[in-house]
Amino acid sequence: MSRNEIQPTGANPIWPLAHAPGGDLSVAAPWSQQNGWNVPELNLAAIWRILSEWRWLILGCVGVCVAGAIIVTLLTTPMYRATATLEMNPPQVEIMQNQKGQTVAPSDSAFLATQYGLLKSRTLAERVVQQLNLASNPDFLNSDADRSTREKIAAGILTGNFSVDPVPSSRLVFISYASPSPELAARITNSFADSFINTNLERRYEASSYARGFLQNQITKVKSELEKSERQLVAYAQRQGIINTSKVEGVNTDANSLTGESLVALNLALADAQTKRIEAEQTYRQTLNSGTTSDVAQGTSVLRGDIAQLESQYQEKLSSFKPDYPDMVKLRARIDTLTAQTKRESSTLTSGRVATALAAFRAAAASERDLQARVNQLKGDVLDLRGRSIQYGILQRELDTNRSLYDALLQRYKEIGVAGGIGSNQVSVVDRAEAPGSPFRPNLPFNLAVGLALGLVTGVGGALGVEFVNDTIKTPDDVRDKLRLASLGVIPRKQGQNSLAEELEDQGSAVSEAYFSLRTSLQFSTDSGAPKTLLITSTRAAEGKSSTTLALAQNFARLGQRVLLIDGDLRKPAFVTGSEPSEGLSLLLTNQDPLRSHVLKTQFDNLWLVPCGPLPPNPAELLASPRLKSLVNEATSHFDMVIVDGPPVLGLADAPLLGGVCRATLLVVESGRTRTPAAKDAVGRLHAAGSHLIGAVLTKYRHRVGAYGYNYEPYRYGGIESREREIRLIAHREA
Repeated sequence: MSRNEIQPTGANPIWPLAHAPGGDLSVAAPWSQQNGWNVPELNLAAIWRILSEWRWLILGCVGVCVAGAIIVTLLTTPMYRATATLEMNPPQVEIMQNQKGQTVAPSDSAFLATQYGLLKSRTLAERVVQQLNLASNPDFLNSDADRSTREKIAAGILTGNFSVDPVPSSRLVFISYASPSPELAARITNSFADSFINTNLERRYEASSYARGFLQNQITKVKSELEKSERQLVAYAQRQGIINTSKVEGVNTDANSLTGESLVALNLALADAQTKRIEAEQTYRQTLNSGTTSDVAQGTSVLRGDIAQLESQYQEKLSSFKPDYPDMVKLRARIDTLTAQTKRESSTLTSGRVATALAAFRAAAASERDLQARVNQLKGDVLDLRGRSIQYGILQRELDTNRSLYDALLQRYKEIGVAGGIGSNQVSVVDRAEAPGSPFRPNLPFNLAVGLALGLVTGVGGALGVEFVNDTIKTPDDVRDKLRLASLGVIPRKQGQNSLAEELEDQGSAVSEAYFSLRTSLQFSTDSGAPKTLLITSTRAAEGKSSTTLALAQNFARLGQRVLLIDGDLRKPAFVTGSEPSEGLSLLLTNQDPLRSHVLKTQFDNLWLVPCGPLPPNPAELLASPRLKSLVNEATSHFDMVIVDGPPVLGLADAPLLGGVCRATLLVVESGRTRTPAAKDAVGRLHAAGSHLIGAVLTKYRHRVGAYGYNYEPYRYGGIESREREIRLIAHREA
């Protein structure tokens, strides 16, 4: 087969990883330089693989859960649910704002939450029990306890089967009750609605009654205080001689008493007397200062006229007569007489006027002095009254306060009496409950859906849990991530009853194609092609190591290469010839016979076999001798490729010894059966012994292998065991 042959799905040919000096193979990094193990990621491909691999577990869980759902449905008592619809309206609260009435509704959320809690209360359930007499109903409760105990039990049953379901973004609420009897369910639901409405009405009425009783007590108390205040005020006024005559805007003043009123009147009269006294004084002073007044001039005007006339005649005659002329003397005498008479008349008029003004002034001053004395006396009386009225004012204010409080309480009592009745109800029934025609539980489709979902969840969760708890090598990614080895091939599990030889003869089979891919990967594992000496080993027994050895040997032989297959398992050989072993590796390690004397020709072209030979008592000591390396070197000089079928690694020292003399080692890992810690330990031991691991091959892929019980027992290899794993070859010595 050429290097360009088609590889089956899942094969992973790996190009050369690294090459040590001298042509020795090496892994990507030495064992001592590795930095731990990677954890594989959980991607969609990994999940799909897990679900495919554990499909029967998932289907089993689904089947069990669905069957359980059907059984539960058949065994469940049918339950009927009756539903009623209620509407809840929060109460309207009246408040005063800017002396105007305003109606405000409280918070809907708080009110509705409170109503929901009241619907679920134990008291309401007990009321329904008593209203329907459920404690004595044998269809509802079958108990021999006393009545109070039965009522408590019945209330607990109601609470457990009663549900309240608010309608979002509304004031509607659905109340429902579930019962084996549809009629009883409807009766109980309607009883819950009616009892809840009645309870709200009774609660409101009790609140109004309590408020009225409280106000009555307060009114009686305040009334008593008011009467006491009135009696104290009257008694104090009588003792102190205080008489109130009026009120100015409800406030007591000094003018409210008789003395105060007299003082006010006298003050007004005193002000008037002062005005009159001032006017009289001004008149008197003007009379004194003016001398002759207009009245005097008017009273003497005739005399002055006569005097002026006589004076005119005297002057006229003076030009003719001398002053001593008798007529002139008579005329002068008359003028003098009239002048004297005028002076007397003026003096008389002036003195009378002054006397009158003085008398008026003295009268006004006397009146003012009398009023001033009276005012001064009343001032003292008012000041004394003011001091005595302090306690009177205190008592008056207390009286006014008690009267105001009494009036307010009386008004509130009247309001409660008028508007504090039952009024409009806050809860109303929109739809009453009717007897349901079919049970709501058990719901077979719903139970089946739940069972199916639970089964899927359980199955998928169990598969994922087992997959990750089961720390085994399952995929090529696990080989690369967990073991840090190249995945050179993936061998599917053999299907049908055909033997391995028949599968390998059919070059179109999946197993044969997978081994072709593995051979191709080995051809590209080094720059010089497939390694000359190759050890094939595994972590434990029965992982497909010997089958892989035979398949690779046949595939390389088909290419025309001379291939020598050495059965290096000295404890439990896999390749038998059908005759008593007279040649083999164990004999070669104990003598100096040439290799060719123990090489047998098989029925396959270009394929020779060195069998195990007689089972030695100490295989590890034989393999540790220098003779093994010389035999391997001798074999490489006569054959194109030497493939050694070694024993498992764990528990034995044979495989590391064989790996030390071979140029390359291939680790066979059974998918889903080889635990990661065991595989890591095997890889570590091979690296510690100097083996050059070029990679690993995953066998029996994609098929579960029984239950995942990983009870690892100490490795027992050899002895009397089953021979089902033996591969029989027709081998003979060449002529």
